Amino acid sequence: MRKGTLRQILLITDGCSNQGESPIEAAALLFEYGIVVNVIGIIPEQDCNHHELREIEEIASAGGGISEIVYAKQLSHTVQMVTRKAMKQTIQGFVNKELQQILGEGKYTEDLPPEQRGQVLEVVEEISESADLEVFILIDTSASMQDKLEPIKEALLDLQLSLHARMGYQEFALGVFPGKGKAVELLIDWTTKLNALTKVFTQLRLSGVTPTGPALRETREYFRQKRSFRDRVKDEEQHREKYGL
Repeated sequence: MRKGTLRQILLITDGCSNQGESPIEAAALLFEYGIVVNVIGIIPEQDCNHHELREIEEIASAGGGISEIVYAKQLSHTVQMVTRKAMKQTIQGFVNKELQQILGEGKYTEDLPPEQRGQVLEVVEEISESADLEVFILIDTSASMQDKLEPIKEALLDLQLSLHARMGYQEFALGVFPGKGKAVELLIDWTTKLNALTKVFTQLRLSGVTPTGPALRETREYFRQKRSFRDRVKDEEQHREKYGL
């Protein structure tokens, strides 16, 4: 099975979108393009709004990803868990598609005999550790997020340390919404390290609006630009090899 590259958005937010298109429709479009949308909803320790919780779940469902609702103090473990669990879920989806081609429609890993099922799950585990990974971290910086930024920073630094133990190559990018004059402000371009977070988080400006849908849609452009750049580099390398340059 070809390992390929797993592409994820990790959306961290604490409230409902209140500007622009539906984030659920935007997440569904991203999933069509092969980008999984995972959502971590940070809630207050008192009451939480059921409409907000439902939207968080529906965004992740439409985006083929995972949703988790947490208190800010639980965030560190949750960020790592969601990212890894989403990798395995994505790979399991690929495995099930291949099984259906081999065994017929409606056949899944769960339908295999126990020994074969265990072998498939071992393959899923191995690929999740060795496949290339691209994660765009998208953070809601509406005004109500002010007291949650420090836990987010610590959680993402822990995520970096955790994922660097993997065998596969991985890159991160980080953006916040709303941006200056656009939906997303890119704070960290694609990189293998997230240790620039310490400086970045001290410079954040908070806003009152939450344009989650437009932010998700705009994030696809950062994936597209990254892929275009990688293809140009690859073409240049092949050209040099062909002509001995």
